[in-house]
Amino acid sequence: MALRCLIVDDSPHFLDAARALLERGGLRVIGVASTTEEALRRVEELKPDVVLVDIELGQESGFELARRFQSETTLDRSKVILISTYAEEDLEDMVTAAPVAAFLSKSHLSVREIREIVGDTGPNASQRP
Repeated sequence: MALRCLIVDDSPHFLDAARALLERGGLRVIGVASTTEEALRRVEELKPDVVLVDIELGQESGFELARRFQSETTLDRSKVILISTYAEEDLEDMVTAAPVAAFLSKSHLSVREIREIVGDTGPNASQRP
């Protein structure tokens, strides 16, 4: 069964591009959100296997959203991956302190990377629909 993914980003262009890329690679994008409140609702409604969260959501913070996932939902931190166009080195301290599984640069966004982070590396992981 394909990993079920929710993408949280305030850029419609990125949401479309990321959805296409991930679905081509075998992930199932079950939803998208552009704001903190929308993301909180979608997580509770959809129960995704993994959530990609941009660190900058317009005037909102992806770091704060990750903290709210922990305090307001049942989503486990191992299912949250922060994403950004910034280099990981620029954000290392904040990412380490955040309740998330990892950070992934948008330029390295791939199904393989996501599967490695969430531990979906079983024998059929690369062949899942």
